[in-house]
Amino acid sequence: MALPFLRRAAPAAAALLLGGCSSLGDWLTAPGTSSGIPLPGRMTAADATQPVQWPDPYWWRGFGSPELDGLMAEAMAANNDIAGAIARIRQADAQIRIAGATLLPAIDLTTRANRTQSGTASSASIAGFGGGGSRVRVSSNNQLSLAASYEIDFWGKNRGQVEAAQQSASATRFDAGTVTITTQSSVANTYFAMLAAQETLAIQRQNLDIAQRVARVIRQRVAVGTATGLDLAQQETVVAQQQAQIPPLVQQLEQNRNSLGTLVGRPPETLRLEGGSFNRLDVPAVTPGLPAEVLARRPDVLTAEATLAAANANIVVARAQLLPSVTLTGSGGFASLALENLLRPGSVVFTVAAGLAQPIFQGGALHGQVELNEGRAQELLALYRGTILAALVDAENALVALRQTTEQEALQANAVRMAERAYAIGEAQLQAGTIDLVTLLNTQQTLFSARTSLANTRLSRLQAAVGLFRALGGGWNGI
Repeated sequence: MALPFLRRAAPAAAALLLGGCSSLGDWLTAPGTSSGIPLPGRMTAADATQPVQWPDPYWWRGFGSPELDGLMAEAMAANNDIAGAIARIRQADAQIRIAGATLLPAIDLTTRANRTQSGTASSASIAGFGGGGSRVRVSSNNQLSLAASYEIDFWGKNRGQVEAAQQSASATRFDAGTVTITTQSSVANTYFAMLAAQETLAIQRQNLDIAQRVARVIRQRVAVGTATGLDLAQQETVVAQQQAQIPPLVQQLEQNRNSLGTLVGRPPETLRLEGGSFNRLDVPAVTPGLPAEVLARRPDVLTAEATLAAANANIVVARAQLLPSVTLTGSGGFASLALENLLRPGSVVFTVAAGLAQPIFQGGALHGQVELNEGRAQELLALYRGTILAALVDAENALVALRQTTEQEALQANAVRMAERAYAIGEAQLQAGTIDLVTLLNTQQTLFSARTSLANTRLSRLQAAVGLFRALGGGWNGI
């Protein structure tokens, strides 16, 4: 099942490299075949019961965070990586124009006007006699001409250069799509990490409050003789441990906020984010279609394809260098000693010539260039196949990650509910004096760990959703 977008590659060069395959798309085949890269009928980890739903161009809006929407808009307008990618597109387009100029004649206009004066003295004047004189000669030369040269592209060398430039420009555009998707994913992941650090910090402060409340209860029991100093020391150790975990979380929160400043092209001091929406975020649904459609959506795969096609075109150029080149030249215009006669028919001059150049001995440089380009194309073919396989693996892994983290979050949320219930019972029994402190400490640590794990699991699920959008090509549409 060959991809439609792969059929644009140069068939002749592909046949050379692939040992008889008619196009690059022959590397992608239907299930059960022995040649090329076999594509399964569907994504293994996808839910076959759900209708196909590809990512929306503004896929991040599905998370339901206006603050994230604003960050994305800023990143698309001011991110330096995206700006650099756009500048590279301009350079690639200029290279197409440069290469295309070889298909057209080169024409130069020349104008020239010379006026020369020279004088000679008589012999009498030279001898010092007054009767001598001198003669002055004035001459003019006026020219107006056009010169043109054109190389006949018998062997497709110039057309190959244009094709290589066009494919390179396509690869640059696809690469800009990859940069855009990567930037969008980085903004979303960093923002979610900031929210997770904010949520974990709030949980940690709640844990500290719980630990301090238990310490107050134990002090009261020590005062009346129902608890020991060791019991109080153990709980004060728990309080100190909970306090020590707060600074790293503050550091993580601030560093993620600063990283967002880099992504949106702003100094971090000017970025003001509220956050606080971690537990209110939605996870938008997405269901991929066929593996071939996944590949067609991914700009990194298209970049590898276009780069390979450019290398194939360069092989044509290198081979044409071995063959004769034919150049037509001509010039015509007007030349006259008197300016008023310059444009008269009698002043017309012209020349026409044709030249043929055949390389005879270059020390093997031209053959070496052909072998170099063929080797480069074979390397890019291997990289292209590797990119296809990596894209399929990436999509499958992203599907598995989202499915498993979704299940894990549901299970961890239930574990938190059980831990909160157990702690509430334990604290009430401690105040009633029916359990010892060790039992409460264990219950307390279980609650602390369960809450933190739930925040981390939710972050993993959100980032897995971002990873799936990225693996499916995001909302990239080729612009």
